[in-house]
Amino acid sequence: MFTTQTYTLKNGKALVIRQAEPSDAQAVLNYLDTVVGETNFLTFGPGEFELTVAQEAEFFEKSLEADNQIVLLALVDDKIIGNLTFRGRARRRVRHQGEFGITILRAYWGLGIGTLLIENLIAWARAGVIIRKINLRVREDNHRAMALYKRLGFVMQGTITREFFIDGKFYSTHVMGLEINET
Repeated sequence: MFTTQTYTLKNGKALVIRQAEPSDAQAVLNYLDTVVGETNFLTFGPGEFELTVAQEAEFFEKSLEADNQIVLLALVDDKIIGNLTFRGRARRRVRHQGEFGITILRAYWGLGIGTLLIENLIAWARAGVIIRKINLRVREDNHRAMALYKRLGFVMQGTITREFFIDGKFYSTHVMGLEINET
């Protein structure tokens, strides 16, 4: 179970981190339409995130019911300015691990929101009994994100070559992971 958290950002604004609910579906899709145009580091580009409001709402509902996935929203003045989606695997042998993706509106970069979202993910995983490994993929040239992940304890575990193809150029991704405990 995740408890809503409130923080004061470096700019003095209040940040609320809470789980996404089905009623957030339209707002999240609107947010994603904006954030996708602000960076090339995402796995999808403008017009490529094709879920309907009903599909997004259903995904949020299933995430609320699942014990190995979570969708967190970061809000300032009731506006979504960041999100983190963690999906655990479905099969019994691998359900203890999963992968997350994170996005933050460019206007809010550098305020510690990414750190807070990931710290909340880690705390949620540690408080549960299912998730024992958190994975991520990061584009090879996203040095700022890699520094954040390393600072939070994630370690490099491999490279996938030619994962992205953008504007005629290939980019590799690094796979990073964080083990939640020893057993």
